[in-house]
Amino acid sequence: MQDENVVTPEPTQDIEKLSVPEKKPFFHFDFNTLLGLILLVGLIALYILFFFSGKSKDSGLQVAMQKSSGKSLSVVFVNIDSLNAKYEYVKVLRNDLESTGKKLQVEVLSEQSALEKEAAEFQKQVSANTISEEKAKIIYEELMQKQQALMQKKDQYTQLVAEQEMNMNLKLVDSVTAFLKRFNRSYGFDYIMGYKSGGEILVSNDTLDITRQILDALNKEYASRKK
Repeated sequence: MQDENVVTPEPTQDIEKLSVPEKKPFFHFDFNTLLGLILLVGLIALYILFFFSGKSKDSGLQVAMQKSSGKSLSVVFVNIDSLNAKYEYVKVLRNDLESTGKKLQVEVLSEQSALEKEAAEFQKQVSANTISEEKAKIIYEELMQKQQALMQKKDQYTQLVAEQEMNMNLKLVDSVTAFLKRFNRSYGFDYIMGYKSGGEILVSNDTLDITRQILDALNKEYASRKK
């Protein structure tokens, strides 16, 4: 009877390892970076004109705002923050991604909760010396295997959501870029840039802001596609 109540220090000491790491969201959904890269390509060209024009500092800005033919450049911008917040297609993509993330997260949290209950029950049995050392080692190994499987599943789901987010980003960029090309056929702007808080453009002239026109047209086109 004494052998059946042997205390098992190894499982007791390592039992804390069975707690799953802090619960964090699977993803952070933000189109700003990719879309900003697409819309800010024109800014690079302006920098090149400014810094490599070979002119004096006084005439540098003048050169940066002119074509080689001497005619003024036509530049407008779109507010990326507004586009990200008010473009209906973005809202749909975000909702789809969040729905997938929440579904996978619920599954992982459910398994995590079950594992924590098993670990707590095991700790209780070890503390009360109600199981043998051999039995304790078997249960401990099983719990560790379940924990490892759970961590692998979480990693797989995190990667799955990240891949879905990337695909949605590409869809958005394709949608906006294709639209802007069609839009610009009627206006012939030299550059349609992207402006966002904390971005590369520090100061903007509101008279060059065409965000409202772009948003209205984008949402109208998206609504017509859904019909």
